[in-house]
Amino acid sequence: MKSTQRQSRRLMAVGAIAVLSLVLAACGSNDDSKAGDSKQQGSPAAVDEALQKGGTITYWSWTPSAQAQVAAFEKAYPNVKVNYVNAGTGNDHYTKLQNTIKAGTGAPDVAQIEYQALPQFALPGSLVDLRQYGFDQFQSAYTPSTWAAVHAADGLFGLPQDSGPMALFYNKEVFDKYGLTVPKTWDEYIAAAKKLHQADPKKYITSDTGDAGFATSMSWQAGGKPFSTNGKNVTINLQDEGTKKWTANWNQLVQGGLLSTIPSWSDAWFKALGDGTIATLPTGAWMPGVLESSVKAGAGKWRVAPMPTYGGDAVTAENGGSTQSVLKQSKNPALAAGFVRWLNNGDGVKTFLASGGFPATTADLKAPTFVDSKNAYFGGQQINQVLTAAASTVAPGWSYLPYELYANSIFGDTVGKAYLAKTDLDAGLKAWQEALVAYGNQQGFQVNG
Repeated sequence: MKSTQRQSRRLMAVGAIAVLSLVLAACGSNDDSKAGDSKQQGSPAAVDEALQKGGTITYWSWTPSAQAQVAAFEKAYPNVKVNYVNAGTGNDHYTKLQNTIKAGTGAPDVAQIEYQALPQFALPGSLVDLRQYGFDQFQSAYTPSTWAAVHAADGLFGLPQDSGPMALFYNKEVFDKYGLTVPKTWDEYIAAAKKLHQADPKKYITSDTGDAGFATSMSWQAGGKPFSTNGKNVTINLQDEGTKKWTANWNQLVQGGLLSTIPSWSDAWFKALGDGTIATLPTGAWMPGVLESSVKAGAGKWRVAPMPTYGGDAVTAENGGSTQSVLKQSKNPALAAGFVRWLNNGDGVKTFLASGGFPATTADLKAPTFVDSKNAYFGGQQINQVLTAAASTVAPGWSYLPYELYANSIFGDTVGKAYLAKTDLDAGLKAWQEALVAYGNQQGFQVNG
């Protein structure tokens, strides 16, 4: 799920620094307890036995479906008690989780972790490698992009819960009023932005004040691969061909003053989505639930279309998504693994979908009951036909930094300045890269950039 945006930046950085010290120890160690090790005691049978025997585990999550899933799980396995804790979203959640890891006590048995944050917890050896329980057999059940996202080094540290293939959400009422055509390319998108803002200077094609997750997803969709990691060796190139392809287009919106400066996820932002001030959102497939619950005034107005392209074949990227991981501190890892298996490879998926979640499981992405369902909020459109098609066109080969949380925490101090001044994003990305290279080297990585 999408985390709360642009909050508690200082706490995120502190938490990321604490994780980094452990990441580096893992990268330079041969200790079998570190990431990628599958020699711990365990087996698929151990999971089944643990579920039947029962016990108590603690689960940290922030997702809307968590409580309903816990209730359904306890009904299916009455010998198991799950203590559900909402430790906060985003930075708050990760800071608290890292504090328990550093203290060596107090960690939950299972924790929700976003794909982008997973390496920072997996690489230090804080999570259980689920290959020992035979979970690698489930690969074919998930989309390639989400399956790749739950791996770090050679280890498997979760089963994908959801995915966020990007699509273009647009306000049909606004498009009809101003004679806009749904853009199939980014050139057409920019033309629509100009036409809309010229017709009504109070309206904008979208809002963007500088969000790291959005920027990296847009680079990804354009073919960018700015980050690569091999142990302690990290390469950063935020001027690669794909990233510059994105900025060449997005700069026209930034420098042309064609983007709303209303901060995302603010009350004003939700209001602007409802009254037509913001006409589109290029974002993840989890967005329908957000619009339905938080933008009541937009009911019947919004529609979904494929992401605009750069003139070639259909291609998109992921934006958001998370898994559940078993913590090394768990005193009953087999039972915790059984809970994870039920959540994301069992009946827990049905409960998740019932709460408006977008699946990572290929079977659900193909199920007619899901694909062909009509959504009243979107004017009866069969939006999942668009969103499931997007899931099959995610560009392969993307990877995050081993200190992605820290990287995101300083995005506003570098690239964010370009948005604020309406200047070249490439210059902002260069500043971000310089900061990330310097920081990584200070922390003991060998960073090229």
